[in-house]
Amino acid sequence: MHWQLQAFDAILFDCDGTLADTMPAHYRAWLAVTRPHGIHFDEDRFYSLGGRPTRDIIATLAREAGVNVDPDHAAEIKEQSFLEQLARIEAIGPVVDVVRRLRGRVPMAVVTGGYQRVCRMILSHIGLVESFDTIVASEDTDRHKPDPEPFLEAARRLGVRPERCVVWEDSDLGLEAARRGGMAWIDVRAFHLPARVGVA
Repeated sequence: MHWQLQAFDAILFDCDGTLADTMPAHYRAWLAVTRPHGIHFDEDRFYSLGGRPTRDIIATLAREAGVNVDPDHAAEIKEQSFLEQLARIEAIGPVVDVVRRLRGRVPMAVVTGGYQRVCRMILSHIGLVESFDTIVASEDTDRHKPDPEPFLEAARRLGVRPERCVVWEDSDLGLEAARRGGMAWIDVRAFHLPARVGVA
């Protein structure tokens, strides 16, 4: 596959589901949080919320289900359950090939709805942690995807104009954030779809 990336001054990558095939592991981790509280959380809903921070999703699900959930404790359980699966996670080849080819030639950033620490662990696991000029994670901005603020913050850190950036994403919320930020985008789902866990 060939993308006309030379037309841009910077490339911004989502992490989960874009650089690394983490989404099935994240969904299994979510079930470790939702099932004990009797919260139904099917895979379609999970994917529709892709790109939102963990605490925001917990708050939304608890409110909808009418249950009280400690968001900090639930987030800890979710992230620990995810990290227990980290060794089985693989890189998404076509995207990682682009990163390796352009490292040091084009400014690149990771823009994730996840936590900085977890994102770095994922990138380290797939051998890319040193490939990016900056990482913008959920704790780095007040607003999150589909708001463009995370992508705009990455462009600011890289010293490039938003309209000169291209975003690689795998979620509707992430693509909407790119659009709102005036950036071009590539939908990873055009060539990669994660396996479904098949439980709810």
